[in-house]
Amino acid sequence: MAANKKLLFLPGDGIGPEVMAQVRKVIDWLDNRRHVSFELEEDLVGGAAIDAHGTSLTDATLDKAMNVDAVLLGAVGGPKWDNVARDIRPEAGLLTLRKDMDLFANLRPANCLPSLADASSLKEDLVSGLDILIVRESTGGAYFGQPKMIEDIEGGQRAVDTQVYTTAEIERVCRVAFDLAEKRSGKLHSVEKANVMETGVLWRQVATEIGKEFSGIELQHMYADNCAMQLVRAPKQFDVIVTDNLFGDILSDCAAMLTGSLGMLPSATLSGADQSGRRRAMYEPVHGSAPDIAGKDKANPLATILSFAMMLRYSFDDGNNADLIEDAVKNTLGRGIRTGDIMQEGMELVSCSQMGQALTEELDKLAA
Repeated sequence: MAANKKLLFLPGDGIGPEVMAQVRKVIDWLDNRRHVSFELEEDLVGGAAIDAHGTSLTDATLDKAMNVDAVLLGAVGGPKWDNVARDIRPEAGLLTLRKDMDLFANLRPANCLPSLADASSLKEDLVSGLDILIVRESTGGAYFGQPKMIEDIEGGQRAVDTQVYTTAEIERVCRVAFDLAEKRSGKLHSVEKANVMETGVLWRQVATEIGKEFSGIELQHMYADNCAMQLVRAPKQFDVIVTDNLFGDILSDCAAMLTGSLGMLPSATLSGADQSGRRRAMYEPVHGSAPDIAGKDKANPLATILSFAMMLRYSFDDGNNADLIEDAVKNTLGRGIRTGDIMQEGMELVSCSQMGQALTEELDKLAA
């Protein structure tokens, strides 16, 4: 892989800087042992940017994000910024990155390693070996639709959030999901609420039409509420799920907790490919900023490290090193090494930095 791949690190708030520091260990390892290097720049986002600049995302930071090969983000938010104006809240910076970079396809895997199966709240046999990929549309729907407002009416107030989707928005995210389903088991669930929502009707129509182009894919339609129930009842029936922004937000968090810990789950958000084949992309762990343990070296860095592995796979076509990192995570956990969020009886409790060190030691073994 060329040495001039440009990355932007946005550690953010809370435990973000701690977990991102462990990714740097992996990057240094790749440079030293695999001759894979990156041109790396770091900047502020979220509450850290509010404190420094008065806004959660500066124009300069957005410009950097638009002109690198990939962005790795830690986490944003925390109670310190709960009362700032909505348009500059930490989450607003994240939404702006997604919207302006046109990152419309959010990929959220939910995998449950056998070594962690008993950490799930579900029975071990339901989740051990679970491997689901949720494809969430992430630049449309209720989070971005207009009008969006709270207005005074007689006797109180009225709040409005508008759910809007166009054919083109649905088509492009469905194509990503079908392409991924082709590379996996050939099964795709398209999830909406066509029984009560017009956007759901259109979503089902478009998904069905796209499905005619993918004759080898088994397409099933499912209502979002039933999907939530089925994820808890029999999660292994699913492989790839494609859904809208709001339902994807809810269902991917539901799927995440099937695995036992949000601290284990990565994500990728991708744009469409330009004429050169380049996609803008941002990678981030599913977990939040966890302000209660921030600065205490207790966070689980594995979701962020696995997000970096997804970056290698999807942005740099480096499946070999992505596999190596993922194998190192499996082996480290197989040795019984745990951070507090996934701690089990008889295992070895380690800190965030110790987990990062254990992972690089495992990488050494695998590389040898």
